[in-house]
Amino acid sequence: MKLAELSTPAALIDHERMLRNIDRMQAQVNSRGVAFRPHVKTSKCVAVADLQRQAGANGITVSTLKEAEQFFSAGFTDILYAVGIVESKLKQAAALLARGCKLVLLVDNLTAAQAVVAYGLANRLRFELLIEIDTDGHRSGVDPRSENLLQIGRCLHDGGQVLAGVMTHAGASYACSSTAELQAIAEQERSLCVLAAQNLRAAGLPCSVVSVGSTPTALSARDLSGVTEVRAGVYVFFDLVMANVGVCSPQDIALSVLTTVIGHQPEKGWVIVDAGWMAMSRDRGTASQARDFGYGQVCDLAGQVIDGFVITGANQEHGIVSRTPAGPDPKIAEQFPIGSLWRILPNHACATAAQFPQYHCVSQDAVVGEWDRFYGW
Repeated sequence: MKLAELSTPAALIDHERMLRNIDRMQAQVNSRGVAFRPHVKTSKCVAVADLQRQAGANGITVSTLKEAEQFFSAGFTDILYAVGIVESKLKQAAALLARGCKLVLLVDNLTAAQAVVAYGLANRLRFELLIEIDTDGHRSGVDPRSENLLQIGRCLHDGGQVLAGVMTHAGASYACSSTAELQAIAEQERSLCVLAAQNLRAAGLPCSVVSVGSTPTALSARDLSGVTEVRAGVYVFFDLVMANVGVCSPQDIALSVLTTVIGHQPEKGWVIVDAGWMAMSRDRGTASQARDFGYGQVCDLAGQVIDGFVITGANQEHGIVSRTPAGPDPKIAEQFPIGSLWRILPNHACATAAQFPQYHCVSQDAVVGEWDRFYGW
């Protein structure tokens, strides 16, 4: 099947770009002498995760228990659920354990830890857990220097659960834009997570796993001493946010949305396409960065950037493509006729991918595979 035969909008994966991205990350982590556990929430696709595993990944990271169930059913047995567990989800987690899944859970507060212990004792279960560490003030986690860390550790260990170690995610790295900043946040992530592990061990508590990672820090870390594994997700596709951060170029972005030109507004210099926010998502992650790509960067059918055009506006099923800088263009309909096909690079690959039930994997201008993706919680 040729691209021109697809109904638009459609989610495309550039096979060659994706394979280069997978190999680049695996080589980077291998060079630092640690294991790599990719975060599969970006693709939520078995075919993609299989390629990551074939490249050398050890286990996977998921963002929902539904993902864990679906990937386990597809043959992935070593799974980290990297969102803080709550009591209401323990029955779902226990069902995975009963099926033979090596599921690791996450806590960052004493209340959750106590709930895990109580459920484990009541049901004669031993959950394996990591404690989330806050290394940048971005979102979740406990201070690596705090007594709270030790209280959570003691609660889990003394309560008969398996305290496996610590993990962190340097989400603040997404705000970086230079090599020096990226290297600094990567070292901060490493050193503070290692400090948390050292403090647990000094208190007589076990801590075999020290897990760090984000795509920017994984690609920028110069030293991973004391770390046992790295996690990263969006690298598999990359996106415009990552291009602004500086860890890829638009030519590395493997995910795009195929769209059709359906109209023009020459007096405004607009081209109207059939990919609105239902296809691209409402994510405007580049709006706060040095370069704003609107709702996505326009590329030709071969995936090459068309300079000076981005999606500046989006309704549910309509995308408004305009020149930058904006202005009338009486020849725009002639330049981009009705029925023309474009690829649009996304701001946030995870959000755009989530708009589609399947991917069309393409090589050159041919569709070489149709891959389903998972949904649900």
